[in-house]
Amino acid sequence: MPSANTATFLQRAVERELDFCVRVNQTCSAPLLRRFFALVSRLGDGIFWYTLMLSLPFIYGMGALAVSGIMIAVGVIDLLLYKLIKHLTGRQRPCAVNEKICLGAPPLDHYSFPSGHTLHAVAFTIIAVYYFPALGILLIPFAALVAASRVILGLHYPTDVAAGVALGSGVASLALYLI
Repeated sequence: MPSANTATFLQRAVERELDFCVRVNQTCSAPLLRRFFALVSRLGDGIFWYTLMLSLPFIYGMGALAVSGIMIAVGVIDLLLYKLIKHLTGRQRPCAVNEKICLGAPPLDHYSFPSGHTLHAVAFTIIAVYYFPALGILLIPFAALVAASRVILGLHYPTDVAAGVALGSGVASLALYLI
């Protein structure tokens, strides 16, 4: 159960953000646009990131294997962290709260806070770009699209995405500091 302060904060955020979520979801309802963001979201499920981790040693040499290892370790920490927070907060997804929001992709779990897709996208991007800056031209826009897709598809509130950015940045930065 979330603390009273956390529950109050999350409820107020829902009240402030729900209309925005409805507008964004309806604005991006064109089938081609919806399919694009569903694809981005699906790639953000892990396919893109696992492929990147496996590809780094082939692109940059065996020294990049350590970077892939860091990304895997951070991914596990991120997974445990966001699952714990989701369990503690139990915040319903926008598509479950408002019938006007059309679900654009299947959710991986029941709760929305924080966005695990965003958390992982930001953390993996920070680590990969730290070691291989040239990847920023691909990874930064992709991470931004993953984050946007979560709101557009009716799966998350902007505060879920913001929390994912903050947590992903924090875990990746801490990992880079400790290494």
